[in-house]
Amino acid sequence: MNQSEELNLSGWEAIEKAFTEIYTGQDNPKHYRTIIPYILGGNDPLDGISVYDGGDYWHFVTFGLTELYEKENDNPEYSGYGMEFTLRLKKGCYDIEDEENEIRCIAGILQKIAKITFENGELFQENEYIYTGQKTGIDYNQKSMLTGFITVSDTKVKSIDTPNGKVDFIEFIGVTDAELLSLINKKLTVPELYSILGSDITDYSRKSVF
Repeated sequence: MNQSEELNLSGWEAIEKAFTEIYTGQDNPKHYRTIIPYILGGNDPLDGISVYDGGDYWHFVTFGLTELYEKENDNPEYSGYGMEFTLRLKKGCYDIEDEENEIRCIAGILQKIAKITFENGELFQENEYIYTGQKTGIDYNQKSMLTGFITVSDTKVKSIDTPNGKVDFIEFIGVTDAELLSLINKKLTVPELYSILGSDITDYSRKSVF
């Protein structure tokens, strides 16, 4: 850009505004930015991930699945892929000395899921599940019973309209292998499992409901 030009951050700022309206005063939350952009050969497709302090949980939100800067695609209705990912992680469900590692671990997982969209064009919507067959926990120390996710519409931040189109916030909730198998075997649906869980906060310390 020329010195006289300014970067258009309208998409990015719209996401930030949606979260700062919920988490007032948190204009500078924890933020993990990609060092080498994906377009330049970096491994992480998202431009960044912010983490807001919800008191007893951390609220993650991605930046990069939508058009954060200029409008680039021909679909006026949606911004980019039309979604950003979120996750709420319960505080205190991990060793406190590992807190930074746990936060970075979640950020890394969100990057990996976003990469599926970037490479395969797969869109994630509410009431879906992610099952990889892994038996180890998704937490940093792999001690948790949670091995995958279900998705819901973010319960804190609703869909927004930005200058580049609509953005839905798809929230991931950690679930156990047994819970995922109940979905695969069609013993119940994602909304039914979500109702049984009774919370959208990912809690590494909880036991399986089955």
